[in-house]
Amino acid sequence: MAELVERVDEEDHVLAVVERGEAIRHQWLHRVATTVCRDPEGRILVHRRPDNDSRFPGRYNWLLGGAVNVGETYEAAAARELAEEIGVHASTRLVFKYLCRGAISPYWLGVHEATITQPITPDASEIAWHTWLTEAELRDAIRSPTFVPDAQEAFTRYQALADPPELPRGE
Repeated sequence: MAELVERVDEEDHVLAVVERGEAIRHQWLHRVATTVCRDPEGRILVHRRPDNDSRFPGRYNWLLGGAVNVGETYEAAAARELAEEIGVHASTRLVFKYLCRGAISPYWLGVHEATITQPITPDASEIAWHTWLTEAELRDAIRSPTFVPDAQEAFTRYQALADPPELPRGE
């Protein structure tokens, strides 16, 4: 069954319900929610996408997430994606949202944070490999062309935050 998303405008107001593939094909704005996962030491979870993934196969990313479902909030989508991708139920908090022009298509990107205190169980269909990096290590690694391009832009914006909010704790 096709994944349904809300087509939105330049101000993130809902225009219609469409299939995600159609939104990408027609370059229609839709919503994506992601999460920066940190461990209690402040390191950031980095993962590699599976080689057979339809979007950015074999590329690295520091964000976990996906499309916001119809009627779902960014925060709910971010929490749902954490459960689906790494098997963790944790509180997420929106840090910032921006209109991402995207390497494949444009979308509104909600970037959240969560502190992960429990063991993770990555879904092999979503994550081929993972590790925890310090922010300095990630800053060096993310310049590589092996990272998802949209993740590089989001990291630049994330780094520009003067005083990131306190991170929520895993539940």
